[in-house]
Amino acid sequence: MNLLLFIHWHPSLTLGPIRWYSLCWLIGLALAYLIVRYLFKQQKIDQRVVMKNGKKEVESLFDPLFFYCFLGILIGARLGHCLFYQPDYFLSSGKHIVEMLLPIHFMADGSWHFTGYEGLASHGGTLGLIIALILYVKWSKLSIWTVLDNIAIATGTTACFIRLGNLMNSEIIGKPTDVPWAFIFERVDMMPRHPGQLYEAIAYGILFAIMWALHKKWQEKIGTGWYFGFCLTYIFTFRFFIEYTKEIQEAFEASLPIDMGQILSIPFIIIGVVCMVRAKDGRWKM
Repeated sequence: MNLLLFIHWHPSLTLGPIRWYSLCWLIGLALAYLIVRYLFKQQKIDQRVVMKNGKKEVESLFDPLFFYCFLGILIGARLGHCLFYQPDYFLSSGKHIVEMLLPIHFMADGSWHFTGYEGLASHGGTLGLIIALILYVKWSKLSIWTVLDNIAIATGTTACFIRLGNLMNSEIIGKPTDVPWAFIFERVDMMPRHPGQLYEAIAYGILFAIMWALHKKWQEKIGTGWYFGFCLTYIFTFRFFIEYTKEIQEAFEASLPIDMGQILSIPFIIIGVVCMVRAKDGRWKM
């Protein structure tokens, strides 16, 4: 096998003082922020009039949404990784529970050092986002389906850049292969492998293009839950099959008939299909 025929991948982890992974996260969140703000303004749901101290004041409904989403995704993704993939480590002691919640690692001598959050799971992030949006809806009094559909339209951009961040980190690598577009992740080994992160990034970029085109054609579907259902079905169906090209993340997955990523994808696919069917019948429009 001629290793010179493949793509050798060993980029710098940082762009100056900024880690590529962090930068990709920020770009993805910023794009989603701009897209959802545009949708809220277009639908005239970005603000409301409230009474404060006997006076009418305009209150933003959009600005708090970003903080709900950011915290929901971050907390959910972190807890998802720790509890789904490494519960034996993170639940084994009080110090490890602290490591689960804070971006630090305790050393053998009792000291600690800052590590950042090394391990975020997309399934946990999705669940955390949904919970955060439910809390946001309780505060804003907006329709849950309107909020979920608007977030779903923008989701592909964030998911795309998160996977590009994984690619820059040479993590979540694929299985060995001899396809001509194989990557050799030099930080890992010298084996040509499927660039699973790139497959996902491309799929999620296509998802956004599809969602944006559909939203322009069928704006009346916003608020039915259809876009939310389509988003879940698309992402996690693709995620289920792309797992066949990726290495397992934890050793215990080798004994499973399908890996943890596939197991966790199934409930989201079912929820997505149910939402799309219900939306088509018009039973969830609020």
